Amino acid sequence: MRAPVGGLFRHVHDLALGEAQFGAEVGVVCDSRTGGDEIAVQLGRLGDNCALRLTRFPMSRHPGFGDSRTVAKITKLASELGVDVLHGHGAKGGAYARLAGRKLKRKGMRVKVVYTPHGGSLHYSPSTLSGRLYLAAERRLARFTDGFIFESVFAANRYVELVGHPECPVRIVPNGLYRHEFYEGMLADDAVDFVYVGELRDLKGVDILLEALAAIQTTFPGRAIIVGGGPDERKLKRLARKLSLGARVSFAGPLPARTAFARARCVVVPSRAESFPYIVLEAAAAHMPLIVTNVGGIPEIMGNIDMPLIPAGDVGALASQLRTFLATPQPFLERAVALQRHVAARFTVENMTYEVVDFCVSELHAGTQRAA
Repeated sequence: MRAPVGGLFRHVHDLALGEAQFGAEVGVVCDSRTGGDEIAVQLGRLGDNCALRLTRFPMSRHPGFGDSRTVAKITKLASELGVDVLHGHGAKGGAYARLAGRKLKRKGMRVKVVYTPHGGSLHYSPSTLSGRLYLAAERRLARFTDGFIFESVFAANRYVELVGHPECPVRIVPNGLYRHEFYEGMLADDAVDFVYVGELRDLKGVDILLEALAAIQTTFPGRAIIVGGGPDERKLKRLARKLSLGARVSFAGPLPARTAFARARCVVVPSRAESFPYIVLEAAAAHMPLIVTNVGGIPEIMGNIDMPLIPAGDVGALASQLRTFLATPQPFLERAVALQRHVAARFTVENMTYEVVDFCVSELHAGTQRAA
C-alpha cells in the first residue's frame, strides 16, 4: 500500500496481524512520509508481528518518474525475501505489486499477485481525462494480476463496468471489526447532535453536510462537530463561516472514532462515493444512530435493515433526515440496535482474514507462508 492512513491502512493492519496469527510470514511495505504519531505507534506494533519486516520508503501520491524506483525497490525486497504472494492494496499499491510481480516472474520466481482496489481508480469518472488515464492503467495492469479481492459487490461490479471482466479468480471479502469494538457508547455531557468522522476532502461530502445544516437552522437548529483533517479543511471552514454556522459547527481535528462518537448523538456519512467504509461499520458497532448516503458498498452493510439512504450530493434530502432525527430520534435508535446485531454477525476480522487466506490457498494454489 502507499499511505498508512484511513480505512485502507486499517484493513491492511488488521489483515496482516490476522494472517500472522494464522501462521503466515507477513511483511508490509508503505510510504515513509505519511502519518503522524498515532500511525507511527500502530506501525510499530504491526512491525513487531511482521516476520518479513515492515519497510517504508517514499512513495508519491500521483504517478511520476519516482514510481519506477519504487517498483525496483519492491522487486528487490520481494526477491530477497522469497515471497510467494504480493498483495497490492489501493490503486498505487496495486500498481506497484503487479509491476514488481511481473519483474519477479521474468526472473523465474513463482510469485502470485493479488489486488484489492479499495475504491482508488474506481472512484474516477471515465468522462474525465484523469479518469481515462487511471482506468487505462488498470486495464493494462489487469494482465499481470493473478487474483482480485474486492471488499464489496459494488466494487466488483464497478471494476467490471469501468475496466472489464477479470480473467483470473475473484472473491468478495468484506471488511470486518474485532469483537471488542461492539459496545454501547456513553455520550459526553456536552454532546452535540451530529458528528462527521473522516478525511476532509471533496469526495466525502462534508460541504453537503454543512449546506444541509444551514438549511435547517431556522426550523430545527442542529449542532455538529467535524472530526478529521485533509486537503479541503480550510475550504470547509470558510464555507462554514459563509453559511453563518460558526456557533453551530466546530472542527475538532483528527480523533479516534470512539472518542468522536461520544461527542454526538448521531453519525452522519455524507459521502459522494465510497467503497466499503469502516466508519459505517464502526458507528454501527458503537450502537450509534446513522444518517448515510446511498453510495458504494453501504447498502451491503445495511443488509435487510430498513435504513433510509440519502442520494449522494442531495442537500435537501440530507437536510430532511437531519430534521427528522432532531424531531423524532426514536426510529434511528431502534435501527441502531438492529444494525449492531447484523454487523456483529456478518462483518468480523476473523471472517475477513480466513477468506483472504483461503483465497490464496484454494484459488491461487500458492504457498501462503510468505506474503507481503
